[in-house]
Amino acid sequence: MKYLFGLFLACFFLGCSVKPVTVPSQERVAQLVGQLVSLDSNVSHEEAQRLASDIFGYTAELTQQYELVSPPMFHNFLVNTGMREGGLCYQWSDALYAHLDANKYPSFEFHLAVANQGEYWSEHNALVVVPKGGKVEEGIIIDPWRHSGKLFFEKLKKDPLYQWKHRLDRCRCTE
Repeated sequence: MKYLFGLFLACFFLGCSVKPVTVPSQERVAQLVGQLVSLDSNVSHEEAQRLASDIFGYTAELTQQYELVSPPMFHNFLVNTGMREGGLCYQWSDALYAHLDANKYPSFEFHLAVANQGEYWSEHNALVVVPKGGKVEEGIIIDPWRHSGKLFFEKLKKDPLYQWKHRLDRCRCTE
């Protein structure tokens, strides 16, 4: 029993270091810009660049604010036991949604999505970026929680891990 407790303490302290914020490579930013521009022919490169920079920048701010640790499920444990203030996946998506929606990007809309809704261990929430008037199913999933602050983005339909559903109950949007 004392060995099990010792193992638990070792894992606990090894996992408690705050994840350092890394500056995204120009290549990663360019990849997101390319995906944003590909959503609609009316999307300007400049607006897509501004949005991509904002997404990466705000993700870095939230990483620090949430005192993020890795892996994400361990961070959830810390939040659920009161050792961290926030950083659950829905808090990431809600914070990004509010931040981006307030900055008014004329060519884009922001929506919230959920996978495995209601399943305690596997429910997951993320943000979706779509062109103005576009369909959520054609959007880009923005998920900073999945890789502990390292931004994951991909066309919603191509996400290899989740089957997403539009979460109308949590955003100021229409279908």
